Amino acid sequence: MTSSLDALPAPEATEGVDTLIQLLRGRRTVVLTGAGCSTESGIPDYRGPGTRARARNPIQHREYLTRPEVRARYWARSLLGWPRFSSAKPNAAHHALAAMERDGHVPGLITQNVDRLHHAAGSSRVIELHGALARVRCLDCGAQEERRDLQERLLALNPDFEHHVLELRPDGDADLSSEVLGAFRVPVCLRCGGTLKPDVVFFGDNVPAPTVEEAFSLVEEGDALLVVGSSLAIFSGYRFLVRASERRMPIAIVNIGECRGVEMADVRVEARAGDVLPRLAEALG
Repeated sequence: MTSSLDALPAPEATEGVDTLIQLLRGRRTVVLTGAGCSTESGIPDYRGPGTRARARNPIQHREYLTRPEVRARYWARSLLGWPRFSSAKPNAAHHALAAMERDGHVPGLITQNVDRLHHAAGSSRVIELHGALARVRCLDCGAQEERRDLQERLLALNPDFEHHVLELRPDGDADLSSEVLGAFRVPVCLRCGGTLKPDVVFFGDNVPAPTVEEAFSLVEEGDALLVVGSSLAIFSGYRFLVRASERRMPIAIVNIGECRGVEMADVRVEARAGDVLPRLAEALG
């Protein structure tokens, strides 16, 4: 599987790395990660280089709740995209962050990603702002189900559907023509027969208040903030940059391409996370 970055030359991970190391050495660094942390694992993003040219319309929260055809489209695409999404493995950036946590340099991290790759790499304190695709919950009774179990039900209801050609998308679904969606059958909650939804925050929805409070508390524990692979285009992540700036915490950003709030950063390294973070972890360790 290829990511949106594979067709683009990667900036050299040299300029600014020494400054980054000096900035974070001896400081407990809270980390905020975005989709750019997972592109090297084969999971594309919505805003990175190479993706803006292609139409990428993420599922909207209100449409999912109110339109059965939107839910059918989501689950049809998810049936096809899930095997490749769920088989993605942590990359060097994920492993480096887990190592820095084990070594005591990172008290925890906040992620905008829904792929659970930080957990797979060994990070133990992970605040998932947007939830995780590994879980599904019922909107009517609140029952939860593992996404891998739902995949079996999706296949049983739609046995011939998995043979369609597709393109993986960032939220675990896949591009699919409308012509093949007419007969798709959507599973319901095993407990009450209600409507199922992936346990993630769709566009247009809000991050639950307890999650936001937990993330702010983590920022308060840190001496510095490191942003990895996020354009900070949406407020759910940007607010933590603002809080760190208000607290006069040193701020570092490792990201390729456009990034909101760079004027608040003390260091900006425009390079792949998988090139930079292992060097940072080795230097700090």
